[in-house]
Parts: sequence; C-alpha cells; structure tokens
Amino acid sequence: MRLLLIRHGQTTSNVSGSLDTARPGADLTDLGREQAELLVERLREEPIDALHASTLVRTQQTIAPLAAARALDVRIHDGLREWDAGDLEMNSDEESVQVYVKVVLSWAEGRTDLRMPGGPDGAEAFGRYDRAVAEIAAAGSACAAVVSHGAAIRTWVAARAKDVDVPYAAAHPLLNTQVVKLVGDPGSGWAVEDWGW
Repeated sequence: MRLLLIRHGQTTSNVSGSLDTARPGADLTDLGREQAELLVERLREEPIDALHASTLVRTQQTIAPLAAARALDVRIHDGLREWDAGDLEMNSDEESVQVYVKVVLSWAEGRTDLRMPGGPDGAEAFGRYDRAVAEIAAAGSACAAVVSHGAAIRTWVAARAKDVDVPYAAAHPLLNTQVVKLVGDPGSGWAVEDWGW
C-alpha cells in the first residue's frame, strides 16, 4: 500500500517552540489553516482512498479540507499522536528540547528501553504507533493519507523503513504539512518514496 505520513499544519506551539504533546493540543494558526487547504492541491495526483488522523486537534483540523475535497470520513487513532513529552510538556527552553530530541532519536536507533523524563519508554511509544499503522494497513486501502506529528513520523520512519536511517531523519526535519511517502506493509517493511516535497 501507499502510506502518506503528513505532518500537521502550523500551531501556536510551533511558533513558540513549545513541546506540546498532550491532548487536545493547540489549534492551527491562520497560516496552519492555509497550509491545510494547500494540501488538497499538493496531493491531487495521489489516489487516496482512506484518511486517518491522531487524537490531537491539530491533525484533525489539518486533514479536514482534504476530507471535504475527497468526500471521505476521517478515522481517528490515539496511536498516531506525538511522542509524549512527559515532564518536559510545554517547555520551550533549549535544554528541554534537546533532551526530548535525544530520547526519541535514541528510540529510533533501537534503544527503546530509554524513558522520556516522566513519560513513556520507546517500546511503549513505538508499540502504539506500530499498532495504529497495522490497523490502517489491515483496512485494505491502497493509499492512505495519515496526518500525524513531526517527531513521531521522522523517528518511526527511521526505525521502520529500509532506506532512511537515524542520521538522515535527524538532519531532515519535517516542516508543517510536509509528507513522507512510503510503499510497503507492516509485514515486509516500508520503502521511502519521498521525504518532504
């Protein structure tokens, strides 16, 4: 199947640089709403037959224009939400952000026993994302668009795709509404067709 992992549009927490991972999360800014509208045209050539989003409100706001344009319902999955920041939630200082990034990149390298301060370990985090992707794949769609979150997408792809490693994911952050296009399935693995635009 084709799996299009899309980072949500810009939020107020993105603007402030805050580690906003708890439910329901920040709304999209005006620019974020424009970015969501632009996705309709950017994904015009993709044969999308299923739409999915996380439980955080920004992903659902991002996918809404695409849902309207394609006349498709959106399935919501808790497993697709951002990696929990734990004790670092809503911090924006450089040290907190560096700790968060270091932990999630370590998970992608296979060190899933590491725990986010006051939060989950990598096995818990990757487990819920894996279950959500498996459920999406099992539904039988040929091309699913999934609006999720930057850190979760980058590190999950680095851990699960055949042709993207952790250094690449660390050096190539996803901007708001950029897409990672994958082909494959949970059993045989995933190949990256495109990263960003």
